Amino acid sequence: MLRLTKKADYGLMALKYLAEQAQCPSASQPISGAASAKAIADAYHIPPQLLAKILQTLAKAGLLVSHAGTNGGYALARDAHDISAFEVIRAIDGPLFITSCITIHGTCDLAGHCTIKEPLRKVNDSITDLLSKLRIADLIEHADHPPDAALAGGLVTIAR
Repeated sequence: MLRLTKKADYGLMALKYLAEQAQCPSASQPISGAASAKAIADAYHIPPQLLAKILQTLAKAGLLVSHAGTNGGYALARDAHDISAFEVIRAIDGPLFITSCITIHGTCDLAGHCTIKEPLRKVNDSITDLLSKLRIADLIEHADHPPDAALAGGLVTIAR
């Protein structure tokens, strides 16, 4: 079964939250779209320490910027239309491979006899393409777009 890891799920939820904050900043958030890890964790009932590590990972990957200080927090490094779900998942989980034969290390021991590698590579490429087209802005529910109108019905990645 293909599914999001908890970390990738939490990362996407956090970026969605920050994208929503950027659209509707409040007086309690002097830095446009910025929110604390605690605020995001509270909003989605995510373990705060785990979320803090995920946000740090996303900041190191250049997807978030962190603002220190009392009114600091995290904000999107780019517009929500310019950040793909694939970038977030890759930053958190690393490269996306649906089988152990498709790896960054090349071929497996059965390379000369395998009959499924090429079809599975095409599936892997399709999933990567789908996630690359899905933007953080697409995750925000709008009144004119029902929530089930997501690209291809939802997100997919490998659970580790």
